[in-house]
Amino acid sequence: MAQRATAVIGAGIVGCLVARELAARDPNMSITVLDRDAVGAGASRRSAGLHLPRGATPRTRRMTADSHAYYAELKLACPDVPIYPIGATVITDHAPGKRQLSAGYLDLTAPTLTDSVPIRAVCLPAGSLAWHIAGCHYADVYHLAQYVAAELRPRVRFLEGVAVTGLVSTGGEVTVYGGTGERLVADSVVLAPGPWLSSPAWHDRVTPLGLRVKKVVALHIERRPDPADEAVIFDTDDAFLLPLVHRGHWLFSYTCQEWDVDPDALTAGLSGADVGAARDCLRRYSPALADARRAGRVFCDAYSPDREPLVRALDEAGRIVFAGAANGSGYRLAPAIGSEVVDLLGLPAGGPGGRPPGLTPQSKGVTDDHQYV
Repeated sequence: MAQRATAVIGAGIVGCLVARELAARDPNMSITVLDRDAVGAGASRRSAGLHLPRGATPRTRRMTADSHAYYAELKLACPDVPIYPIGATVITDHAPGKRQLSAGYLDLTAPTLTDSVPIRAVCLPAGSLAWHIAGCHYADVYHLAQYVAAELRPRVRFLEGVAVTGLVSTGGEVTVYGGTGERLVADSVVLAPGPWLSSPAWHDRVTPLGLRVKKVVALHIERRPDPADEAVIFDTDDAFLLPLVHRGHWLFSYTCQEWDVDPDALTAGLSGADVGAARDCLRRYSPALADARRAGRVFCDAYSPDREPLVRALDEAGRIVFAGAANGSGYRLAPAIGSEVVDLLGLPAGGPGGRPPGLTPQSKGVTDDHQYV
């Protein structure tokens, strides 16, 4: 039987975990991952990497539970992966209280009412409640993507710095054309482009999906966090404050409502309007931290009409599959997205309980094992 071949376009955290799942399900498959930049250098590099066990719909809750278990197993098998467990406090309006949490957060978070926010610089607004939740972590998503890619090599071929210029599906195969002259013929292609939805190579296939690209802004607050500090989630404002202990500063992410942006145009840095809107949101909870900001990050992410990640075939034969539009939760849901992609391509589940086991630090690829931003 001829060796099956799959190309994955996009080497962010989603593309890397799709490749990992493919290698786990079919040890004999030929897998190539292409990216116009380096592994993890796109949206994954700008991701805050906060994982909160929550979901607004039954599907996203299932995906969150699967991804939560996946990351827990990965951390257990590979203690050196850049995943950091963290406590978290959620601030809610008084009226909805625990009903509001139960509607969105998984049972494993076990919300417990607390008297105050465990960060001295953060105050509890009048009429609000604070809840401690369990099961959270954050990750250095950029380095995690590189970690996964390093473990997959040489089992999986990575073509970095190779832009895809053409994608043609004919009969029983798909041809991928690269800007370097590379030409790949594959049985299937997984398109994981992050916010780069308008590339000419796939624009016509992606446009009918109704996806949009939204600006994502976060401030860096130059105060060194303590290893015991917790993340604080401002539920009403859909914002959070995260102690990035490994980087030595805090991060404040808020919901920016600037849509239909071009990812390639977001290289000039933060604007005054970006900083002003973020500071206005943070000042409600912490005037001191709002005034301590010094810098930040700005990028964007792809959003779907129903605010659920999109995993869908783009051609009649089902050989080209789109994976993404995770609505700011690409890291949090990446393992589940990868699993859905490989299910759609018709590969059987692998590993105990259908989930591939984690990589080991000594493994050479995975032949024998397998954002909420």
